[in-house]
Amino acid sequence: MYIIKEMPTNERPRERFLHYGREALSNKELLAIILRTGTQSMNVLDMSTEILKRFDSIRAINACSVKDLTSIRGLGPTKAIQVLSALELGKRLYEEQFNKNDMLNSPEVVYAFMRPKVEMEEQENFYVLYLDTKAKLIKAVKLFVGTLSSAIVHPREIFKHAVKLSAASLIIVHNHPSGDPNPSHSDIDITKMIEKNGHLMDIQLMDHIIVGKGKYYSFKEHGKM
Repeated sequence: MYIIKEMPTNERPRERFLHYGREALSNKELLAIILRTGTQSMNVLDMSTEILKRFDSIRAINACSVKDLTSIRGLGPTKAIQVLSALELGKRLYEEQFNKNDMLNSPEVVYAFMRPKVEMEEQENFYVLYLDTKAKLIKAVKLFVGTLSSAIVHPREIFKHAVKLSAASLIIVHNHPSGDPNPSHSDIDITKMIEKNGHLMDIQLMDHIIVGKGKYYSFKEHGKM
């Protein structure tokens, strides 16, 4: 086992970052830079390799808790927090690209806004976007987590927030961890149920967007609303 200082200078992650740019580095090397140091028994590149081997993907690491990461030998709470903080900054980078004065008036805009929030989640996350009369966002609220069904997604909870926020309309968004955004029978039932209750409350359901991996499904675009 060797330490990073024993590596040829042009093979060290930080030096490669400076010379070739961040795009040239592997996931292992980028993770090593975040971790900064290894332990007496494991250098930082080997620790990075162990993390990627254990959790298989960046997406899986993002879904980890501090406790999950510290199950790896030599990786304490401080290093776990460093890793999860870096991933959170990455998500927030995409969120900053959305101007809250922009109108959520197309599936593409809604997808671009919600993708960093839900695409990497290991469980289904159900959000409601509450809009004003100009289709501008009032607030995005995560209401349900886990396998969704019409028994779990209750209209009472959805429209309680709509009334409180004086929302004129709403859009529902959830993710499919499988990566396939096509709706299930449960998704269709939920959409019909919320749309029906929206008519009764005079609060229009504008769309239901399902986020997959690199793609989305819009009920409105597919003529299902």
